[in-house]
Amino acid sequence: MSVIQEFKQFAMRGNVIDMAVGIIVGGAFGKIVSSFVADVVTPPIGLLLGGVDFRGLAVTLKEATASSPTVTLNYGTFIQTVIDFTIIAFAIFMAIKAMNTLKRQEAPPAVEEPAPSREEILLTEIRDLLRQRECGL
Repeated sequence: MSVIQEFKQFAMRGNVIDMAVGIIVGGAFGKIVSSFVADVVTPPIGLLLGGVDFRGLAVTLKEATASSPTVTLNYGTFIQTVIDFTIIAFAIFMAIKAMNTLKRQEAPPAVEEPAPSREEILLTEIRDLLRQRECGL
């Protein structure tokens, strides 16, 4: 089998396509949550902390000179990213928890055992008779 055929077989499997869709939807979901955090959650937290904008928090490590720009440690951006991650992780946890709850509620339909065929009944009777003969000897 050629490499191209193997790749085609791999790419056309259902789980690869499902994964691709999940990555695309996850990326869009991440943007929504990032916007929620940056535009809705962070401003009230900054207001509670005295009007602090997290993205603007930084420590200057080296002032700018004529030949080099200012070197800063942007810890506010890191704080913003940690908040984003925490909210995204919690949202995904809640979504998975909801899906697991729905799966538990959807009990699989009861599968009735089909009645044994005529041949199975006869074979069972023969087996039982042979066992009785062996025990009687």
